[in-house]
This record gives sequence, C-alpha cells and structure tokens, in this order.
Amino acid sequence: MSGHSKWNNIKKKKEKTDAAKAKIFTKIGREIAVIVKTGGANPNENSKLKDAIAKAKAANVPNENIERIIKKAAGDGEANNYEELIYEGYGPSGVAVVVETLSDNRNRTAGEMRHYFDKCGGNLGQSGSVMFMFDRKGVIVIEGEGLDEDTVMEAALEAGAEDFSFNGDVFEILTGPNDLGAVRDALETAGYSFLSAEVAYIPQTMTSLTDEEAITKMEKLIDMLEENDDVQAVWHNWEMPDEE
Repeated sequence: MSGHSKWNNIKKKKEKTDAAKAKIFTKIGREIAVIVKTGGANPNENSKLKDAIAKAKAANVPNENIERIIKKAAGDGEANNYEELIYEGYGPSGVAVVVETLSDNRNRTAGEMRHYFDKCGGNLGQSGSVMFMFDRKGVIVIEGEGLDEDTVMEAALEAGAEDFSFNGDVFEILTGPNDLGAVRDALETAGYSFLSAEVAYIPQTMTSLTDEEAITKMEKLIDMLEENDDVQAVWHNWEMPDEE
C-alpha cells in the first residue's frame, strides 16, 4: 500500500469562509443539475448523480438544497447549456495543472483560463499537454479518529479498493474511476462516513517550489482559478509546503 498521501497535498486548503462555502454549494449544484439533465433524476439509475449527491453531502450541502436542485433540473425550468471542459497548463516553474470547468460560454472561459495562467507566470497548454502526468482515480477520505487501521483497510479492500493509506489523521482509499460508487456504497453499508468521495486527478510525481516568487504566483493562480464561477475543480502536482 502507498506510504504517503498525495491526496492530502493537492487538496490542502485554507479554512473556508461563509462566502467560499456558498460558492462551493453553487458549483456542486451546477454539477448536479448538468448530470440530471443528461442522465435523469433517479440516483439508482444514474450513477453519476449518486456520486454527485455523495459529494454534495460530504461538502455539507443541506439535503433540501440537493432535492431542490434535482427537482428543478428534472422539470421544465430554464434550459441547461453548460458543457464540461477541461483545461491543462503549466504554472510557474513547470507545475502541472488540470482545471475542470462547466461553462455556458467556452470562448469566455478559455480566455479567462489563458489570462490566469499568463498573469501568474505559466501558460495554458493543448489537450494532453499535462494529463499524461496524472492518474484519474476515485478517492474516498475517512476521518481516522477512533478507527482501527487494519479494520478499515480490510473493509476497503473487500469493497474493491485499489489502494489504501493512512497518514495519522485520515484514511485515503483509491478506486478505479468507475468503481467509486460501488466502493463508497459498500463502505457506507459497513457504517463508515466520509469527509469526501469523488473522482480526482492524482499526480504521478510531485514538483517542489523553493523560489518565493514562484510560490506566491502558484498560490495566486490556484486562488484565481478556484474563484472563477466556471471552475469546478483544480488539480496540480505542486508539493505544497506545510501550513504554519
């Protein structure tokens, strides 16, 4: 099993403000709406919707919000013209970055992505320019407090997990991207609850930054991307320094 946590590194964030939480709720809501429009409103028949609902619950989106979004998307409300677009590029000092978006105007979104990368000393690349450096995996994160490592590992592997690690605070379970739902459901049935459960881009190798200017620019790039309303997720291979 893996001896270190890539997930903990790439998902490390500052404590969320109420405004940031509201933005997260909005982005997850948009994702759910798109999935309902394309695959239906029944999570038992739409595995992507089931995964998105689990992701929303892990982010503490209230159940009534989730139900309202699904009902609206399944009804005759306004047409949903969002499309999934993935952007790839390099941040300062060659840090690889993958950005997942849902956009109703690809020209606007592409222009904004290019502006962010240029402004922060990086460059937006072509499709495939950095994706080969990442593995797409389902990632399930479980709070470690009060749980026995061997017991959780056995449950995860029996459920069909590919890999398992424990960093002293959380258990991180990797699955195939199409196996996330089945493994999550099996662990949920076994009584486990999750800090997060989603499909992620996991870097194969990490890049360290020692230059203060490059670190500042990389932090700014991540912040700018995450603040953009069209951006759903940002993945990178920067070995972020431990927070003070």
